[in-house]
Amino acid sequence: MIHPVILAGGSGTRLWPVSRKSLPKQFANLTGDQSLFQQTVHRIKGRGFAKPMVITGEDYRFLVQPQLEDILPSGGDIVIEPEGRNTAAAILTAALMRRDEPDAVLLVLPSDHAIHNEAEFQSAITRAAVAAKKGHIVTLGLQPDHAAMGYGYLKVEGGNEDALLIAEFKEKPNAKAAAEMLAEGGWLWNSGMFLFRVDTVLKAFETHAPDLMAPCEAALGLSAEDLGFRRLDAGAFGRCRDVSFDYAVMEHLEDSVAFPLDCGWSDLGSWKALKAASDEDTRENVMIGNSSAVDCEGTMLKSTNPDMKLVGLGLKNIVAVATDDGILVTDVERSGDVGKLVETMRAKGDRQADGFKRCYRPWGYYETLSLGLRFQVKRITVEPGAKLSLQSHVHRAEHWVVVSGSARVTVGDDIKLLSENESTYIPLGAIHRLENPGKLPLHLIEVQSGCYLGEDDIIRYEDIYDRVEAA
Repeated sequence: MIHPVILAGGSGTRLWPVSRKSLPKQFANLTGDQSLFQQTVHRIKGRGFAKPMVITGEDYRFLVQPQLEDILPSGGDIVIEPEGRNTAAAILTAALMRRDEPDAVLLVLPSDHAIHNEAEFQSAITRAAVAAKKGHIVTLGLQPDHAAMGYGYLKVEGGNEDALLIAEFKEKPNAKAAAEMLAEGGWLWNSGMFLFRVDTVLKAFETHAPDLMAPCEAALGLSAEDLGFRRLDAGAFGRCRDVSFDYAVMEHLEDSVAFPLDCGWSDLGSWKALKAASDEDTRENVMIGNSSAVDCEGTMLKSTNPDMKLVGLGLKNIVAVATDDGILVTDVERSGDVGKLVETMRAKGDRQADGFKRCYRPWGYYETLSLGLRFQVKRITVEPGAKLSLQSHVHRAEHWVVVSGSARVTVGDDIKLLSENESTYIPLGAIHRLENPGKLPLHLIEVQSGCYLGEDDIIRYEDIYDRVEAA
């Protein structure tokens, strides 16, 4: 059995406005009906793969769980990092969790990559695992087809076609160096996917990055179960050096190998990369969602809202992406600078830099429909069996109208069941709770009124998700 380790932390900005800190690209539906994370899980579903381990951050645990179980109903082990410390600490933690299985082969997979030929991917993993079982740390490498500056490179020499010896690593070169390496040959893109035995990688860490061992062991030893998640100790994990697995370990090894992979891979690191990974028409246009192009060439149009029509007229080499609250228009060749644009928006305090109108919570999500002076209107969805905390507000009252589904509402000592088209009122200061006792999602409209409508105006008394402070 191969034991998958899926890295699902990190916040995406390079694919703004679809990918943001509150919903990074691995959890967004960019290339189909499933998110990139779900596509990653689907690749390791079936015979030959053990139950996956997913390493993610606090902000995304309630995104990971439902998306994982939608593909694998049996779920997997979800490990919560209290803060991001790069890939070395994450990979070491995964290996330590399998320490009692020293000959187990781990497969490390980023969760934000696209792979078109999954059959070739499966075959390559099976063959690469042979080298891993012999004690090699294997990196999956891609044959470059252009002088990309956004990828790390591997210089390979000797070995055989299934296990090329890695002679040199080079991180994200400039345009001149990338062109020279492409012309020289013998270089592969570093995909960030690895295979190795548990004992092999632990020995490598002990030799080349011993400073990471003690804090990772302590973070795991002091970890605690929390609603089905494994939460690492914050104090211990925070002492880990912020360093990638490549820098900490791989670049110091003398016997690491690369396995060439040809499966239509892309890390989707920019809108240009997403365009290249999508189906183009005869004029090299890509249309996604409710979009149309008239007399356009080399252009990508994407609308995430089925009720919003995006039309391009006479465009050439343009990317235009429309969401409910943000629109990006850029030259294809400048799409790699979107991350810098987000930094500028963040510095200005623009809400759209990091968040969406729809905010996900462990019980479901809410979406602001209208916000004005002393009032706010929200659409709230509560998943079957879920319930909000028992809470009160200091500055606002609320009206709830059930649109579909059933709601169990607690206000003070009064508990009642509401059905479609029924409503209730929550006075200012009243202790209340909303639950969905049914088998279908509960949809309701909430109208807030008061002098302050911020999300931090909340006092929690009981909460099944262990949120005891304002959020």
